[in-house]
Amino acid sequence: MLKRERDPRHSYSGRKNYCFGCGPDNPDSMRLKFLFDEESQRVTCRIRSLSRRFTGPPHHCHGGIIALLLDEVMAKLNKLHGVTAATSQITVNYLRPVPLHQPLFMQSHEVKVEGRSRFRAAEILNKKGDVLARGQGVFITIDPEKVFARATE
Repeated sequence: MLKRERDPRHSYSGRKNYCFGCGPDNPDSMRLKFLFDEESQRVTCRIRSLSRRFTGPPHHCHGGIIALLLDEVMAKLNKLHGVTAATSQITVNYLRPVPLHQPLFMQSHEVKVEGRSRFRAAEILNKKGDVLARGQGVFITIDPEKVFARATE
């Protein structure tokens, strides 16, 4: 069953969400929206088009934005699995240039869990289904109230 992501506006004790990838409170956010498939245990995201503000090579996406996209789709697995986990490591395989101004599709799944470490994989595909980039990541389960607590001093 596919579920649309809940409004992530208020997370971690009511704080606003300024995430560059998905944060509704960030005026510069990419406003990515994700679907959760509990049956397949996957997260997906359709991108209508990346604008020229994300340019790297002419007419194609910057490699750092590609890494961000893969990180975002892997991180959204946290909600599917009911945990809070922070990116510890990400590896990107740039297979083909990712074009601007064209529809893209992303998907991710969890590979395995060892203790607090969650191993994940993701892909970015074009409208024909060609894999343009792959990512592998390690995410560490955390207590957000402790990790993201503001200093009171």
